Amino acid sequence: MSKKKAIILDRDGTLIEDRNYAYKIEDLEILSGVIEGLKYLQSDFVFFIVTNQSGIGRGYYTVEDFEKFNTHLLEILDKNDIKILKTYYCPHLKEDKCDCRKPKTKYINEIINEFNVDIKESWMVGDHPSDIGFGINGECRTVFLTTGHGNKHLDELESLGINPTIISDNFLAAAKEIMTFH
Repeated sequence: MSKKKAIILDRDGTLIEDRNYAYKIEDLEILSGVIEGLKYLQSDFVFFIVTNQSGIGRGYYTVEDFEKFNTHLLEILDKNDIKILKTYYCPHLKEDKCDCRKPKTKYINEIINEFNVDIKESWMVGDHPSDIGFGINGECRTVFLTTGHGNKHLDELESLGINPTIISDNFLAAAKEIMTFH
């Protein structure tokens, strides 16, 4: 059985508008270029979401709130013929020092083992240095989007010595650039 190539997606600020701990369905807004970009990539890649959700740990919303919100997002994508194979989330605070918060690679390892993914041919897409660190630590290529909180973290990437494979201000443009690597 041949290995799959994956696109691992951050959620808030990458797929949807980052509304600071969004969990209400009425706050869900898919970012420009996301649907088109995912459609462009889906013939070559399988999709996963890996998201840090410290709002759960902070008590801003519950796991049930998160799951309801995320299910709504998956339904919207599904109506557009886009399938996310699995969503992984870390409910912890940074201070908890858990093993599932990006940039730690617990969820990349689970994706590799559970879905037979070729991580070296896969990509992590996100708008935070922790997303890019997660991809680099997991040995895949990375896309840093300046959507969401990305713009305010650009300088931080350099100071941390984090070098994404691609930096883009638009999901669809990034998707097209990803395809030039294959």
